[in-house]
Amino acid sequence: MTFDRKIKIAPSILSADFANFGQEIRAIEDQGCDWVHVDVMDGHFVPNLTFGPPLLAAIRPHIQTVMDVHLMISPVDAYIDAYAGAGADILTAHLEAGPHIHRTLQAIRAAGCKAGLAINPGTGLDAVPHLLDMIDLVCVMTVNPGFGGQKFIHSQIEKVRSLRAMIGDRPIHIEIDGGMTPETAPLMAEAGADVFVAGSGVFKGGSVQNPNVYGENIRAIRSAAEAAQG
Repeated sequence: MTFDRKIKIAPSILSADFANFGQEIRAIEDQGCDWVHVDVMDGHFVPNLTFGPPLLAAIRPHIQTVMDVHLMISPVDAYIDAYAGAGADILTAHLEAGPHIHRTLQAIRAAGCKAGLAINPGTGLDAVPHLLDMIDLVCVMTVNPGFGGQKFIHSQIEKVRSLRAMIGDRPIHIEIDGGMTPETAPLMAEAGADVFVAGSGVFKGGSVQNPNVYGENIRAIRSAAEAAQG
């Protein structure tokens, strides 16, 4: 992966057809997505249960772009090697998921992945300056984690603006996860974000039989964000 601040669209396969992951992934990549976002949930840190390492290993051969893995699990450290071994390019852990986030980020990098730090809507940025040299991405949650299809929380716009100033010229992506549409993505692009996770915002209305809708949704979010990014 090479770093740049161009707008990137990362559809979340949490909103895809679970019975056809391979076809769904090929469809969204053919329609122009930049990354493939995989939401891992444990039924403990968040109130839902999703994908283990074997599932990631099964879909990895279908992903030609970037496998962006969001670990909504606690504890995290014991599972880092398994998810890295399954093919993750980026592993993102939550600031709130354990007492030793610096150690977690070290472990992610030691496993050969880019290291992401996720921050829930109710969490501030006080710890972030101490972690900037350890991370490649900050994922700002604009919904409370655990479910797809939630509404965007507008209070996070100023958090992203503060984060953008804090990052400065460091090669760190700001990713937004939650409620991304052509209406909300430009608000975050203007504030400084460059990666947009969209589940229902990409998959709604389409299918592997009608993938052009995926492309229309991806292009709508991208063009709105690019226009606001300046």
